[in-house]
Amino acid sequence: MTEYDAIVIGAGHNGLAAAVLLQKAGLRTVCLDSKLYAGGMASTVELFDGYRFEIAGSVQFPTSMAVVEELGLDTLPTIDLDVMSVAVRGVGDDPLIQYSDPMKLFTHLNEVHGADAVNGMAGLMAWSQAPTRALGRFEAGTEPKTFDEMYACATNEFERSAIDDMLFGSVTDVLDRYLPDREKHGALRGSMTVLAVNTLYRGPATPGSAAALAFGLGVPDGDTMQMKKLRGGIGALTSHLSELLESHGGEVRLRSRVTEILVSDGRVRGVRTEAGEELAAPIVVSGIAPDVTLNDMIDPALLPGDIRQRYAGTDHRGSYLQMHFALEEAPVFAPPYEALNDPAMQASIGLFCTPEEVQQQWEDARRGIVPADPTVVLQIPTQNDPDLAPPGKHAASAFALWFPIEGGADYGDAKVEMGQRVIDKITRLAPNFERSIIRHTTFTPRHMGVMFGAPGGDYCHGLLSSDQIGPNRPGPKGFRGQPIPIEGLYLGSAGCHGGPGITFIPGYNAARRALADRTA
Repeated sequence: MTEYDAIVIGAGHNGLAAAVLLQKAGLRTVCLDSKLYAGGMASTVELFDGYRFEIAGSVQFPTSMAVVEELGLDTLPTIDLDVMSVAVRGVGDDPLIQYSDPMKLFTHLNEVHGADAVNGMAGLMAWSQAPTRALGRFEAGTEPKTFDEMYACATNEFERSAIDDMLFGSVTDVLDRYLPDREKHGALRGSMTVLAVNTLYRGPATPGSAAALAFGLGVPDGDTMQMKKLRGGIGALTSHLSELLESHGGEVRLRSRVTEILVSDGRVRGVRTEAGEELAAPIVVSGIAPDVTLNDMIDPALLPGDIRQRYAGTDHRGSYLQMHFALEEAPVFAPPYEALNDPAMQASIGLFCTPEEVQQQWEDARRGIVPADPTVVLQIPTQNDPDLAPPGKHAASAFALWFPIEGGADYGDAKVEMGQRVIDKITRLAPNFERSIIRHTTFTPRHMGVMFGAPGGDYCHGLLSSDQIGPNRPGPKGFRGQPIPIEGLYLGSAGCHGGPGITFIPGYNAARRALADRTA
């Protein structure tokens, strides 16, 4: 049996972050992953010869400065984007341009979309501040808050009301308050809707969905740092962490699928791989989904039934389509959207539906109906990072809601039908798009689940409805008031406190807790 001081399961960004911290603290650490490459859903992968794609995650989120400094995240080469994204409804409306510079953004909103759009966005950001503190998404080294502690984050009645909204309200409730003009602010309302519901299996009018809007709008306290695009794609981030781990003497082992966490006398003693190899360590950090960790990888006799049952209730219903295209040429948009032909405008283009349309599409998808006009986010990273494709060619990716995962739809037929509707929607606005496709591939939640071990294709490892946040999202040692009764085992995936988005908080928290327990 090979012996280590710590074993990390999963070489996604959280697993690698945990492994780096443990190794830097002097623990001989190995990070195990079943795939051919490290990075998980924060990877840049060559799907076709010469074409590399950000397979799932594509931006580095703002995060705690403690995490940035510990992991050296400010040393990575970035792409300076003047425009982070553009949103349109595709009905001849004026594009909503999200400039990286906040002053340019608000000037654009005022001049093109009106002072009420500026006021509405300012109101939304003010609304999100107390929920952001209550969620503690960017708080490095902290536990999930109880509901009482969440409400204690409010300093006045407005902030208490915002926390009420987060826990019990819907996305539409909040948008109707701050951006009530459903026609004039259609693209803005649509972009805010997708910001929220891409981490849910709920329509935007569903109570409890506002939690995901608060999560998406949050930024670290007092921090105006923008999301970052990395040169070479998001995989540059996890390559950096892998190299950092190895430079300190740690190890990344690929093609090493962990099938069992070994426990005796109430504490971890190591792991067993699919190949039958046993590795010993007194610390095991799991970077995979908490429910998979506890219910699929540990002898059921070693955990109380109430703990197993609580984790088994995690909602993992992914309902999206992810497509990747090798293109002969970049999309050329027809009038009235000629402005989108500027390469600077094509980093991310949202072809949005209204919140009301998104709600109806979700309800239809639950009955097995493929959306006739799905919401689509199209990214063309090669406009700003040309080395991701052969000279003169482009790599593009599209994300679309909602893919029917219930209601009796034939999975294969729905995949083909929805994929064509995504292509059709883009082609309606950029007529050369379909004929420029050299090759493409389509991933459903089922595909993403198989590739990345995310249950149900749920990249959140636990969707962000209000019943899966705060005390209902585990920390490194499990739920508040219901800790995992196994010494040396820690949870550090996106399904933990801190949640999804490439912030590294769950992995950081797991490693810090393990080190604190070791010296206690």
